[in-house]
Amino acid sequence: MLKHQTKEERVADYLREGIISGRFPRGSKLKQAEIAEQIGTSITPVREAIKLLEAEGFILGTANRGATVAPFDINATEEIVDLRVTLECKLALRAMERLTSEQVAELRELQAQIEDAAGRGDRDAVRSINYRFHEVLYLAADLPQTLRFVRALWARYPFDLINKLDNRVGRASKEHREMLSAVLARDEGAMLSALRMHIRAGWDEFKESYTG
Repeated sequence: MLKHQTKEERVADYLREGIISGRFPRGSKLKQAEIAEQIGTSITPVREAIKLLEAEGFILGTANRGATVAPFDINATEEIVDLRVTLECKLALRAMERLTSEQVAELRELQAQIEDAAGRGDRDAVRSINYRFHEVLYLAADLPQTLRFVRALWARYPFDLINKLDNRVGRASKEHREMLSAVLARDEGAMLSALRMHIRAGWDEFKESYTG
């Protein structure tokens, strides 16, 4: 759990991770009472978190049907990938200058968890841990507006579907290992190359297999 978060932010983080990992499938309805019970909180922070994620684009809300997980538009995804590369590289570069020893230790631990989950073939765990890895890294940049735009891009990106590709979790684990090695070495060129590869690889693999 990330530090210095309000109740609403903690719930939003839980829901964001759940949507990206596929735990809350696209098009599914979100039941506030069930979510509150799952994470041991009241309805109010859940309601506020849903409003936040609706603003980011993760959730669609209507007066009659309630909140549902937003679909993705494959026709817009190529542009989203390009924007992700630009903004996430900016965040990662800034983060490299500001990472604390505690954050470095957290990234190391998350990478170990990714490799363990990939070794077990646990796709959902890999996707969830991948989300937390990027959150820890990008929060270190202390560029909240840029991160807000990145999250809006994540809302429109088919992470959950990419995660289902054969052997994708193993390849993602390797890409993360290369990225973390570059971060620890403070090698900006290697980090940018690894991050670009990580962002583009999953999309390129998915695009080749997508049938609509």
